[in-house]
Amino acid sequence: MEARTAAAVQWRRQAGPGTAAALTGLYLAAFGGSHPLAKRIGAWPSVLTVAGVVAAASVVATGS
Repeated sequence: MEARTAAAVQWRRQAGPGTAAALTGLYLAAFGGSHPLAKRIGAWPSVLTVAGVVAAASVVATGS
């Protein structure tokens, strides 16, 4: 929970509240989606996939 909060604060500082809300929503959707995905491809590949997607979206949205 703390990491998500820290990320949202950072996103808000860098890109504004709308982007922070969108990225937080993506984070939550990715977290929820990782569980069914894990049944198909395995736990660690699922974690790495969704973490990569959120990280890439964060870089694109914030420019850093």
